[in-house]
Amino acid sequence: MPAVEKTARKSLGEIVYERMERAIKSGSYKPDERLPTELDLAAEFEVSRPIVRDALKRLREQGLIYSRRGAGSFVRSIGLKQPLGFGLLENVSDLLSCYEFRLTLEPAAAGFAAERRDPQSLVRIQTALEQMRDATNRQVHREDADFQFHLAIATAAENSYFSIAMEALKEHIAVGMRFHGMSVKREVSGLSRVFDEHHAIFQAIQQGDAAQARDLMHRHLSGSRERLFEKKRPAQNG
Repeated sequence: MPAVEKTARKSLGEIVYERMERAIKSGSYKPDERLPTELDLAAEFEVSRPIVRDALKRLREQGLIYSRRGAGSFVRSIGLKQPLGFGLLENVSDLLSCYEFRLTLEPAAAGFAAERRDPQSLVRIQTALEQMRDATNRQVHREDADFQFHLAIATAAENSYFSIAMEALKEHIAVGMRFHGMSVKREVSGLSRVFDEHHAIFQAIQQGDAAQARDLMHRHLSGSRERLFEKKRPAQNG
């Protein structure tokens, strides 16, 4: 593979990760095949070993590779291209069920992210948050940045089941985020309030406060669901 050149938009670690991810998903590496050593990969990509180590860590978090003590890293069998059997989102009931599942999944992931955070995972969460801040300042809702924020937290939990479930639900979650973005834009300070919710979650994770991170994530998702599905209360007499 050609040498990796640093770009303004992506770090060397991100580029190495993406190239290895493509190689695994395209079948260049076979299931259970042993990957080259960190030293060999560093020479192949012409980067330092810590950069390769970070890329391998992300591949493990995504469930694409696994490690054997003293033997190295190996490619997982790719039933991973469709890791979970979620069908198409067909109606409002499905969207409500998706929120119900997220209310169980994501607060737990946020708690683990606060307990297991490292500098790289915090940077990934903060990068998505900054994209959301920029969009909010322009009174725009970016569902891609919103999803990346939530995915980065699931990845920071360092349990691939969380991140795989989020990836599998990406299209479902995007629908909810799209409608939620439309609803909050109708409020004067709706986008700012929602950004503040995300920022508070990040701060709790950054500070290692697992209980607060779980609570804030649960409140954020509950609020999103209520804003989408709240029923108009009947007018009361008197």
